[in-house]
Amino acid sequence: MPLETLRKLFKRDLEKLKFEISSYQHEDKIWITDKNISNCSGNLCLHLIGNLKAFIGNELGQIAYVRQRELEFSQKDIQKNTLLREIDKTIEIIEITLKNMTPIDLEKEYPQLVFKEKMTTGYFLTHLATHLSYHLGQINYHRRLLDN
Repeated sequence: MPLETLRKLFKRDLEKLKFEISSYQHEDKIWITDKNISNCSGNLCLHLIGNLKAFIGNELGQIAYVRQRELEFSQKDIQKNTLLREIDKTIEIIEITLKNMTPIDLEKEYPQLVFKEKMTTGYFLTHLATHLSYHLGQINYHRRLLDN
């Protein structure tokens, strides 16, 4: 997958994440769960931000970030504007990182062993894009179901 395609997909979906979070009419609803919904939109948003800043920004872009994954799912009641600013920072980090990569970088082995086997950077970036899309769909559904 070409770098430009990945860059556009990450930007598109992170802009959509901003739209979803900003579309909550009742800010407190970002942080609620329901019977069969174990992760609220706020925590999924934090998870996506942490995931992308760590695996793309820190690992590939050498942009300092210390991930605290457990907080991505335990922190609550962060203001909507703070989440939106963090999404913007994530967009910027991904833009800078992918802009500085070459097609050859996509064929290189990803520096961390994330799953049980080695993979190329291009494969892992594709995984991260689909992971973002997956949780984005959950956030959209959460908002439509619980923000009433």
